[in-house]
Amino acid sequence: MNAVLQPQQEFSVQFTGHAVQPNRDQAFFTAIEELRYQVYCEECGFLEARDYPNRRETDEHDTNSAHFAALNLREDLVGYVRLVFPDALQSFPFQTHCVSILDNVILPPPAQSAEISRLMVHKNYRRRLGERPPAGFSSAEPQESRANDQRNPSPQIMLTLYREMYVYSVNNDIRYWYAAMERSLARILTRMNFGFQQIGPFTDYYGPVAPYVADLRVLEYQLSQRDPALLAWMRAPLAQS
Repeated sequence: MNAVLQPQQEFSVQFTGHAVQPNRDQAFFTAIEELRYQVYCEECGFLEARDYPNRRETDEHDTNSAHFAALNLREDLVGYVRLVFPDALQSFPFQTHCVSILDNVILPPPAQSAEISRLMVHKNYRRRLGERPPAGFSSAEPQESRANDQRNPSPQIMLTLYREMYVYSVNNDIRYWYAAMERSLARILTRMNFGFQQIGPFTDYYGPVAPYVADLRVLEYQLSQRDPALLAWMRAPLAQS
């Protein structure tokens, strides 16, 4: 794919994505933990605020994850996501709660997989300030217009984070993404041409969610057919590395 990006084909003009090393970027990762607390404890009530007296949310998966952040033009933190790798038993966080798998589903090799986790957007960048986000993703639905529509910048932020995850995954031989999410988020991703396959029934895990999986080779093919400019934008950092 050698599509040449024109300015109007940029998909996130107001935000930049960055990989974060918690040990190296300690002050910045503290800001991420504070954002996670705001979203998961204060806004959504997924976690008990009293369990985090320092007002910073962290868990046992942080040391076994790759972390990504989105910044605005002032370099303020506006979004975050992590990719969790398989643990010593070759399992993922979603399997602790989503224990059932649909018939005829064969899970991909753990070594080539990672789970999307703690995907969130700062409340100031959602369409309706303070709205309760879907489980697994703190944002509003995209508008019909392109992602650079300033009325609702959250799709820009989501695309920025997905681009960071995609580039990292390609560079580290990760082909499959798991995610535990609500049906509404799955529909949003499908409309944005990031199709995930449901692999288990819905259960209560930060709200009613089901496990999904995406094959990045399938995702690339879908984008090449439906939105090649978006695929070229997603892949642009790979050509520069």
